Amino acid sequence: MGSALLEYMVENFLCPGLKQNWWISNTGLVMVLFGEVIRKSAIITAHRSVTHKIKIYHEDHHDLITHGIYRFVRHPGYCGFFIWAIGTQVMLCNPLCVVMFMVVTWHFFSSRIPYEEFFLRQFFGSRYDEYAQRVPSGLPFIK
Repeated sequence: MGSALLEYMVENFLCPGLKQNWWISNTGLVMVLFGEVIRKSAIITAHRSVTHKIKIYHEDHHDLITHGIYRFVRHPGYCGFFIWAIGTQVMLCNPLCVVMFMVVTWHFFSSRIPYEEFFLRQFFGSRYDEYAQRVPSGLPFIK
């Protein structure tokens, strides 16, 4: 976020016209809102199964959620955050940070998803395999 603020301030000082593209800012705002709706839908749908830590042991309340937003993407929380993060930079008209946020968040999720799915396969077996075959991860180039 520090780099986003720095880019915004430097570009606003050197070329303020770049920051006055309202249609770009409004596109970013739509992305932020869309990403937030996806993420909150995931949290509401999965309820107690959502955590920030990857569970490596199955708990009684840990269910395989395949309804609601999870019918369309396996990792809607990650998908929503990805869209939201990039949208914040589009909204600020920060071209360098758009690319940087895209690369950094994608890299983070591209290593986290396979690790998390390893445990989901341990917990739910073929049910998770079938689900993963039908429903995309929700992030580009991550199966």
